[in-house]
Amino acid sequence: MGLARCVEPASDLARMNRGAVGNENVLQFRAAGIILHPTSLPVGHIGNSAFRFVDFLSQARCQVWQVLPLGPTGQGRSPYSPVSVFAGNPQLLPADDEHFAAKSQTINAFIDEAQGWLPDFALFTTLKQASHGAPWWEWPNEARNRQRTELQRLHKRYAEEIAAVYREQHRFACAWQTLRRYANERGILLYGDLPMFPVTDSADVWTHRKLFKLDADGAPTFTAGVPPDAFTEDGQHWGNPVFDWQALQDQGFIWWRERVRHELQRFDLLRWDHFRGLVETWEIPHGARTARDGQWRAVPGRELLTALRDELGHLPLIAENLGIITPQVEKLRRDFGLPGMHVLQFAFDGSPDNPHRPASHEELGVAYTGTHDNDTTLGWFQSLTDDIREQVLATTGGRAEDMPWPAIESVFRSPSRLAVVPMQDMLALDSRHRMNRPGIAEGNWGWQLADNALGPALAERIGDLVTGSNRHLPPVACK
Repeated sequence: MGLARCVEPASDLARMNRGAVGNENVLQFRAAGIILHPTSLPVGHIGNSAFRFVDFLSQARCQVWQVLPLGPTGQGRSPYSPVSVFAGNPQLLPADDEHFAAKSQTINAFIDEAQGWLPDFALFTTLKQASHGAPWWEWPNEARNRQRTELQRLHKRYAEEIAAVYREQHRFACAWQTLRRYANERGILLYGDLPMFPVTDSADVWTHRKLFKLDADGAPTFTAGVPPDAFTEDGQHWGNPVFDWQALQDQGFIWWRERVRHELQRFDLLRWDHFRGLVETWEIPHGARTARDGQWRAVPGRELLTALRDELGHLPLIAENLGIITPQVEKLRRDFGLPGMHVLQFAFDGSPDNPHRPASHEELGVAYTGTHDNDTTLGWFQSLTDDIREQVLATTGGRAEDMPWPAIESVFRSPSRLAVVPMQDMLALDSRHRMNRPGIAEGNWGWQLADNALGPALAERIGDLVTGSNRHLPPVACK
């Protein structure tokens, strides 16, 4: 598996961040970054506006651009529900090739490197279209069950359509690597996101049914979620199939090893979403009305991370350790030297042990005002009770009329080596500009920047804050 050898990242900054084997220093410097998914660029793709955003980050002295997963999305447009965890989303491609060219002489190398996922994804995509979007478990038995002679026949029948998918995925790989090189050469790392579970109606589950807990017809026997907590009375029922971890371990975790290696060809850093699930998974029986009916099942996460470290050496991973996190989860994270996350919006529950309080931030950590799942910081602040607002102002040392900048400044002052702020917060936008509302299926993932939003005054203000919080590195010498 792999991306086309179109371009290679060539930044000393990127090499520095891959330095030590063992993961003790995933983040070897104080740095600042911004969260902005490519769909939120003014035109929603990785063409000219993406390169202009890199220029803006450089002008603002930021060193990290964090994005959400890049896979092709299904219904609801959620990047966390891709129809393939390996493929790129063709909707992120611009209509023209102004900044890159998918050269014909490299496509054969790309296809060879991507044999582990590309042929199955291309056939899956083609059959979905031919069946008018029907899920794979409703396909004819021979295709649903991946009968070898039937797959061979389908590859021949749809050879032209499959070749078009190959070309499209090659173009995406070239486009992304060109953007990555452009960013790296300007001292900017790309920070990606690794969703824990594929969706059932995906090329991944159709291709690797034995790695998931499914019945004979392909339906999940258990689905993933989380139990009830202070925020959800019935817990969360995500609907994703859960892994058969014994099957994964028996095959040496090859699926996960290939997946992480693939993503590290796209990104310099990766956030492991739902890191909690590497210790236990909340398994909900098929047909259960709510997540209350689930139970925790142990996961060989230590063995998986050991296999990844043995194969890849340095693991530039950030653990998404949000929610109710057990001591076992934190021990696993610390044993592998993985930074965790601190989110300022979660800091005001009154607990002195709250890890999101700025005073409790770890040096080997990533500090956020909020994430893509939070309200904008201004919207969040406006929704608080008067007493909590006073606590926020006392903690950040700011005034209500200046929000969200006191929160941003507080995060930049954090001892955590990396500080990351959503673009909406940098623009002081309210709740109308929120990216996602968890638990609400419609109306998410659509926010976009205005064409004139990123001016020199904003870049200078951010840059001054980067420098003032000692998050600015000297210029990076690049090849």
